[in-house]
Amino acid sequence: MTILLATLNARYSHASLGLRYLQANMGDLQGDTHLHEFVIGSKTTDIVEKLLANKAADGGTTIVGFGVYIWNIEETTKVVAMLKCVAPEIVIVLGGPEVSYESEQQQIVKQADYLVTGWGDIAFPELCQQILNGPKPLMKTHIGKQPPMEDITLPYALYSDHDIKHRTLYVEASRGCPFKCEFCLSALDKTAWPFALDNFLAELESLHARGARLFKFVDRTFNLNIKTSLKIMQFFLDKLDANPDDPVFAHFELVPDHLPDALKEGISKFPAGTLQFEIGIQSFNPEVQTLVSRKQNNQKAAENIRWLMTESHAHLHVDLIAGLPGEDVESFARGFDQLVALQPHEIQFGILKRLRGTPIIRHTEAYGLVFDPHPPYTILATDRIDFATMQRLVRFSRYWDLVANSGRFAHTLPILLGATPFNNFMAFSDWLYSKTDATHRIALDRLAGLVGQWLRLQGLSDATVNAVLSTDYAGQPPKLPSAPKKVEKHEHAPSVAPQRQARHLVA
Repeated sequence: MTILLATLNARYSHASLGLRYLQANMGDLQGDTHLHEFVIGSKTTDIVEKLLANKAADGGTTIVGFGVYIWNIEETTKVVAMLKCVAPEIVIVLGGPEVSYESEQQQIVKQADYLVTGWGDIAFPELCQQILNGPKPLMKTHIGKQPPMEDITLPYALYSDHDIKHRTLYVEASRGCPFKCEFCLSALDKTAWPFALDNFLAELESLHARGARLFKFVDRTFNLNIKTSLKIMQFFLDKLDANPDDPVFAHFELVPDHLPDALKEGISKFPAGTLQFEIGIQSFNPEVQTLVSRKQNNQKAAENIRWLMTESHAHLHVDLIAGLPGEDVESFARGFDQLVALQPHEIQFGILKRLRGTPIIRHTEAYGLVFDPHPPYTILATDRIDFATMQRLVRFSRYWDLVANSGRFAHTLPILLGATPFNNFMAFSDWLYSKTDATHRIALDRLAGLVGQWLRLQGLSDATVNAVLSTDYAGQPPKLPSAPKKVEKHEHAPSVAPQRQARHLVA
């Protein structure tokens, strides 16, 4: 017998935490369980060929478990269909958030043999035992059981040395979320459930000893329990103090309006290039927040972002969502300008998506929500934003990522935005699209030239435009220190931060 755990990651640099949880909790089946990660964009035939090359020998039972997500559902559907064509004897089990809700409507579920919804840590091994040893499961759909957190075996030893050297390591100190934001799958959680902190920190210690330096926490609410947050941050601070020439980098999701003094004190100790926060604002409109069940003190959130920008070296990645029910372009623009004024390093301009199972669907009729029927189910129009305007916002989002978030136009961007950032960048976005008819594959030197051309059209002289563009990277990555050096706190350390953040550091 053989059990193959497979998924298609969005990028090679991503390592699937979910599959490693399954493998770690397979019990006496673990020795027969093997991990196979692919990347979206791979040929379906190549994926099927590689899976079949690892099936059980001599007619033994082969189970293939697929992790299915919003970014890989279409390609995984093709893989499952082809597997069933060329090797119908293989038992296919599906799991993951994309197939855990509204599953009866999905073609991939019809093609598969079994489905595990929700938590799979215990349910998947139990299902495999039944398939292999009987009694054969009668039901196709198996509702995942949520075990006590202490019963879940942590998976971090399953990160290979290759993973540690070449990939982002995802970790979690807790699961779930106490908040009920209706656009998020975590709205279905009752609360957040922590793992035993000492055990978790021991796993981080082991990873660090093996050479891991970049840790991305997937916890929805890292700063929910301040005592836990401080202990985790102290783990990283201890590593930084002990090895300033070999720094670590940690990424956390932060609740924006919950930043007590004790946490600020800890944050302020991190040197540049070692700490990143992802902060979800989503909307500054109180009526929209109430509509989608989002509780947020906007004044406190703004104050905390301002403090982080002025009193810490943390890199801030702050999210806004366009297309929420009840929000028009003017309201979104006000929120965008308010966020720009706080000057976070990156503003993630997102477009609302209808994740399967999320309560956002309840507003469909009242607010005229129209979603793309194909993944990733992006909002196409609302009663406040028509289709054409929504497409302008989509292009704005893409160009914002290329120009603003990239860090390559740090000195040019303030001139481009002026006193009315949203309106000015929207005008630039409309013009840029008219010139390129594209939002992807725009070479950086061409993009820099177009930015310069736009600024000249706004009345800036050639000398001014050339001077400001020359202070930016003009398509070249920043030159970071070629060799480590001992640094004091708050001095720019030799960075293990992702390259885009490194550009912000040097700007």
